[in-house]
Amino acid sequence: MILQQLSEAIGVSGKEDAIRKIVLKAIEKHVTNIRIDAMGNVTAIKKGTSSDNLRVMIAAHTDEIGFMVTEIDGDGFIKFTNIGSVDERILPGLRVKVGDKQLPGVIMWPPIHKNRDQNAVKLDALRIDIGAKNKDAAKSKVKPGDRIAFDSRFMEVGDKMLRGKAFDDRVGCSLLIDILQGGPYPVDILAAFTVQEEIGLRGAGVAARILNPDMAFALEGTTAHDVPDPTANPDDEDEPNPTARLGDGPALTVIDGGMIADPRLLNFLRSTAESNNIPYQLKTRPGGRTDAAAIHTANAGIPSAVISVPCRYIHSPSAYLNRDDYDNTLKLLQTALNNLSHDVLKRA
Repeated sequence: MILQQLSEAIGVSGKEDAIRKIVLKAIEKHVTNIRIDAMGNVTAIKKGTSSDNLRVMIAAHTDEIGFMVTEIDGDGFIKFTNIGSVDERILPGLRVKVGDKQLPGVIMWPPIHKNRDQNAVKLDALRIDIGAKNKDAAKSKVKPGDRIAFDSRFMEVGDKMLRGKAFDDRVGCSLLIDILQGGPYPVDILAAFTVQEEIGLRGAGVAARILNPDMAFALEGTTAHDVPDPTANPDDEDEPNPTARLGDGPALTVIDGGMIADPRLLNFLRSTAESNNIPYQLKTRPGGRTDAAAIHTANAGIPSAVISVPCRYIHSPSAYLNRDDYDNTLKLLQTALNNLSHDVLKRA
């Protein structure tokens, strides 16, 4: 499963080189027209077998959230800022890798006896300790602009659970690789492994304008809400009703913070899942955005939908996903691709 290799590799936004290398090696024998554009997106085409010539873009972003060195203080500790959305509360004590040499470091926070009156973790108060004895020693190894990533190992956990970092969106990249290595399919697949999604969907729009598809699907790892709610009344026995739950199949977006899924594609995905006994769930919370937000307004407009694998603890070094959800997402995608035609886009 290439997901492990993708998860353990480092590709913080704007520095996706390592992921690009993995992708290129995995797809080169299965596609044509491989291109790396000016942004760093990898695009490729897998020609279909039908004369219908339906052009289907499938996008997955290669970048992950992380951090960047801003300066080195007088004691040799590293000041840093976030790249992408990070929950600052989880950071103290975490292990990280710094720069191209992946220097090991630890995010430090004042000890508890010196910090009793400060409840909130503030990013600008945190430092990274790489074991440098002074500022000059640190400057010889690290420079401003160096990326910083979580130090995390992929593993199987419990019953069908996989744990690792960057499942948003290495799970999408892994699925897209599986699709390209499979087939054949009747439709033309226009693959886009995009960059800089986590800082503003910057690669996807460029890729969409280059590929000019008839329709598009964005593959994502999305937030699972099947965890205890800390704001809930502990005496409330009502079952939670999460938007996405691990083990219940791929999550199909109805609406999010950047788009409304094309109803024709959403209905097609739902009917495909139901007729093939593939479990699925609907994502209806309006927060967050995906590459589809940039794709669906490109050119003259591109009908788009989002298919996601639910993940707990997303944007952390230890996200969880369920292997059955991964397999069912792949099954839904492959079944949909084998049944797509221009008729799906007809309006009533």
